[in-house]
Amino acid sequence: MAEPPRRRALPLPARLLGTGARGAQRAAELAGIDELVEQAAEEAVIRALESQAFDHALQRVLEGPVVEEAVARALESPAVERAALDALDSELVDKVWERLLASDEVQKLVERIAEAPEVRAAVAAQGVGLVGDLVRSVQTTTRRLDTAAESVGRGALFHEQRDEKSNDAGPVTRLLAFVLDIAALNGGFLLLSAVIASLAGAFVGDGDSASATAVVFGAGIWITVGGIYFVLFWGLVGQTLGMRVVGIELESPRGHEVGLRIAVRRVIGLALAVIPFGLGLLGVFTDPRRRGWQDKFAGTTVAYRDISRRPAPWSVPASTADLPS
Repeated sequence: MAEPPRRRALPLPARLLGTGARGAQRAAELAGIDELVEQAAEEAVIRALESQAFDHALQRVLEGPVVEEAVARALESPAVERAALDALDSELVDKVWERLLASDEVQKLVERIAEAPEVRAAVAAQGVGLVGDLVRSVQTTTRRLDTAAESVGRGALFHEQRDEKSNDAGPVTRLLAFVLDIAALNGGFLLLSAVIASLAGAFVGDGDSASATAVVFGAGIWITVGGIYFVLFWGLVGQTLGMRVVGIELESPRGHEVGLRIAVRRVIGLALAVIPFGLGLLGVFTDPRRRGWQDKFAGTTVAYRDISRRPAPWSVPASTADLPS
């Protein structure tokens, strides 16, 4: 059986130092100063950690390349990646998220964000932008149809085709604007016509003559209200609601200022153009300025408006003159 290896003897100075340290420790225990020594050492360590020198040294270590390289190696490690994925896939993370989302603080935060003026303005701007894109698409389509309809109309009426593009509104755009205006008038007139019919039936009776009288009376009111509608919008604004949607406006010799007198003349001219089976409207196809008889009678033209997209006010950088000095 092999003998265990002999323990190497320590040098004499080491044995003397170890014996002295053990003796000092036993003397300190007997004298009761070992606890005082430990407390003094603990306070010394705390003072060292709270010192500015330790803060500077720790900051230098954290900002040094050694820590950055160690963190980079740790992030690139497959073990760290697997540990992170396991942590994200664990049920504990799901429970934490559920409790977090169900907390009152998160609900208050969501409510504050939803009520913020910036969020409401962004949502409103998004809705307005969607409607604006749809309207611009309709306007672009009708202007293309204007060119095609005018070409067909000129050919059918044996007129020469137009050589250059015109900025005056064509037949399709005008017709769509008129249809939209009639729809707006009918929508507002629906309740009024019901009231008028009821009043006429109450005063005249329920016979056939009463019904005919109510119809005639209602038609007269509708024509009157329609005339007032066109006169006011043309004279004060230069365009009706339908014209605004399709992107056209009325112009007079004074520019965009039409005035009530010219608007009244145009309403009368429109009625005279429609009475002979609409023959007074053929000028929209044949006239170089696309003017019907109502435009020639009133001295007006109907022009396209600029429908190019305009940037939002907050998206345009302020000029240097607006910046504070």
